[in-house]
Amino acid sequence: MDDVIIIGAGIGGLTLALTLQRAGIPCRVFESADAIRPVGVGINVLPHAVKELAELGLQDALARVAVTTREAVFFNRFGQLIYREALGRDAGFAWPQFSIHRGDLQAVLLQAFNARVGTDRLRLGWRCTGAEQDDHGVAVRFRRAGDDAELPAQRGAVVIACDGIHSVIRKQLHPAEGDPVYSGYNMWRGVTRWKPFLSGASMVRAGWLATGKMVIYPIRDAIDAEGRQLVNWVAEIETPHYKKRDWNRPGNLDDFLGAVADWHFDWLDVPAFLRAADVVLEFPMVDQDPLPRWSFGRITLLGDAAHPMVPRGSNGAGQAILDARALADALAAHGDPARALQVYEEKRREVTSNIVLTNRKNPPDAILREVYLRTGDKPFARIEDVIAREELVALSDGYKRISGSSHEALGAPPQR
Repeated sequence: MDDVIIIGAGIGGLTLALTLQRAGIPCRVFESADAIRPVGVGINVLPHAVKELAELGLQDALARVAVTTREAVFFNRFGQLIYREALGRDAGFAWPQFSIHRGDLQAVLLQAFNARVGTDRLRLGWRCTGAEQDDHGVAVRFRRAGDDAELPAQRGAVVIACDGIHSVIRKQLHPAEGDPVYSGYNMWRGVTRWKPFLSGASMVRAGWLATGKMVIYPIRDAIDAEGRQLVNWVAEIETPHYKKRDWNRPGNLDDFLGAVADWHFDWLDVPAFLRAADVVLEFPMVDQDPLPRWSFGRITLLGDAAHPMVPRGSNGAGQAILDARALADALAAHGDPARALQVYEEKRREVTSNIVLTNRKNPPDAILREVYLRTGDKPFARIEDVIAREELVALSDGYKRISGSSHEALGAPPQR
């Protein structure tokens, strides 16, 4: 097969390149940025995605730069414990869950790419402007980042758009789709150097969107002589207006600090923690309605370009990794490239569409919503008087089944 052309050197694009290389399929990656920089903040990689990265031989490298997550813990805004469940290996999976800086994950993938695929197979500063296909392949047009000069068109057997929520190829395939859909909630993200809290490997969700919700988890261990961790945090609040998503837009602490000003828990002083942040970034919670199709002949979409989702279930990066495995398998199994892309889409489009829609209505955070509604946003005496543990387990397990991250899907015994 001629080269696979991959547009975008993010998590999905680099994972796809490594998976294709393992299958003996040549590829080239074109990235619009002139350098690979550690943009963004923290993400979680769930066991079903770690499984794929482990099969690429990357688990040890990831473990050295990530926190191996042990538990998810849910609190109301008064600091009262609602629910706790084990994660990763602590929950019986064969693979861990990693909480990691997006830049660290991308760096691990890039190092492996350079060593296995080759540095000459990555072009930086090449901005895709469109693609045309014929019976023999696809020609991709590019301009140079910076001065916008036209670059030579590149031909390949197929083109895979891994260029994110503002994908040029997605817009070409679906020109009438419109802009990303705003959820009504704005998000501020950041990182803070802080002493370990709870288990030292806990993923905390607290509060609710109407009055302010936070997600807090460590992403690097022992970063200094004081034994502090680099801790990722996300604040989400109902907000009528938003600005277009930009991974690097600075945020203003004063825009949301008031919502959590009285969050002084015995395990974390949240206002002090936020004031100590190294960086604050602002993002709208946006996604897109699921597409009726991804693949058009020799062109298809992957990751956020295919199924952008609001980040509520720790599934964005993970689903891109699962896409990469399914696409590489299809290309390896089918001599007809267009048929391979259809097989890939048949395996992945419905699954990811369900996750996009579930993230809007019933992600794991729905546990917090239920308690907020049933208590009228007031402290409770006993959580058992508000909601049965069986209901909490069902809310969590239901999401895992839809996302493919359940114990049943990965052959691990269910934990109760």
